Amino acid sequence: MRTVPSPTDRVVVVGAGLAGLSAALRLAGAGREVTVLEREPVPGGRAGRLELEGYQLDTGPTVLTMPDLIADAFASVGEDLKSWLELTPLDPVYRAFFPDGSTLDVKSDPAAMAEEIRATCGPREAQGYARYVEFVSRLYRHEMSSFIDRNLDSPRDLLCPDLLQLAGMGAFRRLAPKIAGYLKDPRTQRVMSFQSMYAGLSPYDALAVYAVISYMDSVAGVFAVKGGMHALPLAMAAAAEKHGVVFRYGQSVSRVLVEHGRAVGVETQEGDRVEADVVVLNPDLPVATRELLPPAAERTIRYSPSCFLLLAGSKASYDKTTHHNIHFGRTWKQGFDELIHQRQLMSDPSLLVTHLTHDDPSLAPVGRHGYSVLVPTPNLDADIDWGVVGPRYRDEVVARLEALGYIGFGESIEVEHVTTPADWLARGMERGTPFAAAHTLFQSGPFRSANLSSHVEGVVFAGSGTTPGVGIPMVLLSGRLAAERIVGAAA
Repeated sequence: MRTVPSPTDRVVVVGAGLAGLSAALRLAGAGREVTVLEREPVPGGRAGRLELEGYQLDTGPTVLTMPDLIADAFASVGEDLKSWLELTPLDPVYRAFFPDGSTLDVKSDPAAMAEEIRATCGPREAQGYARYVEFVSRLYRHEMSSFIDRNLDSPRDLLCPDLLQLAGMGAFRRLAPKIAGYLKDPRTQRVMSFQSMYAGLSPYDALAVYAVISYMDSVAGVFAVKGGMHALPLAMAAAAEKHGVVFRYGQSVSRVLVEHGRAVGVETQEGDRVEADVVVLNPDLPVATRELLPPAAERTIRYSPSCFLLLAGSKASYDKTTHHNIHFGRTWKQGFDELIHQRQLMSDPSLLVTHLTHDDPSLAPVGRHGYSVLVPTPNLDADIDWGVVGPRYRDEVVARLEALGYIGFGESIEVEHVTTPADWLARGMERGTPFAAAHTLFQSGPFRSANLSSHVEGVVFAGSGTTPGVGIPMVLLSGRLAAERIVGAAA
């Protein structure tokens, strides 16, 4: 594994997103002097918080999986996760609503989930699900240590026994037909394949290796965070600060300082110089490369679709909801074609509705409720003027929710906030997508944008744009992999 040449004693981390915080904790645990510069007044990055009239609404991800990775970050400085965060396993992890009026509670316990499937889809489907769980569990074991939680310097690093095991399992076939080999009911197929959207791909385009995402939530489980998702970066930053990491909030970095081809620190927009031996860049990788580093040839990247996000503080509650609720549209393959290939709004989109206060009523005034409504949309490669389309689309989403049984949703809203792809762009996300580069074959593993800069020595990248990829588990790992580039594999 290639690492940054010495010296590496002083490290500046630009950005206090989850990846930057993960890197900062591990670097502090390895004895480095760490300074984190964050443009916002609080840590979190995409895992932010909007406070409106007593409502506390998470502005980014709402689905938390793989808490062992969070515990590992805290353990790098000798801290116990339970001393900093209260996590509660969700049961069900999702409630799936289908166009025919049926529902399916997705449970992380395989036996309980098999019973749910047996009751809704029949005994043969339950048997197929049991075999599918065996497949994704094996998939995870062979993928995690060899390909996900590992710095890969070249395609040759892929050559290992686990690669042969994955090939033999059919992991390099397409995801949708692979799942169809186990599950025959369109409802269970959707429940176990919609996660490919997290990787920026249709299940008809994604490789079966990405079934590992369904393992992470549908088998390993989904958790609620006391205090909302934003409590996670707050806790990570507090633990890092306890162990000597210096945080400078409200500090925007204008450029990385480079002398003789090596980073020697950063300069803030106020003109302050912060010296360092190594710089870790947590902003979206293409943006960081273009705006903070000396000019270099840009790689052509295929970006993931984006999303429309409606946050609402509401007087209304709905008995049918659980914490996470997926409402599947009538179309499926056609919807992905519209979104990804035709680059247009889906005619019948599926929605993820998160009832933010379902497990923590303290996130809203007494008797009130918080909701996050996410709708997949094209990124800004599409010819959509969100300044014009955004308000109209907001009304369409509210009307869709009411048609799905959220009676009076619009008139019950007391506060709201909308984020469109144009808003994601304004927050520093390339092509207006919070999901970064799509996980195509040649944008994954050693083919993904590397976390070690090739043209400025001493610059390391962390976040969803680099390895291993998108999602909270992946960005936490990216922080660890970035730290290992600095202090070695013991980080």
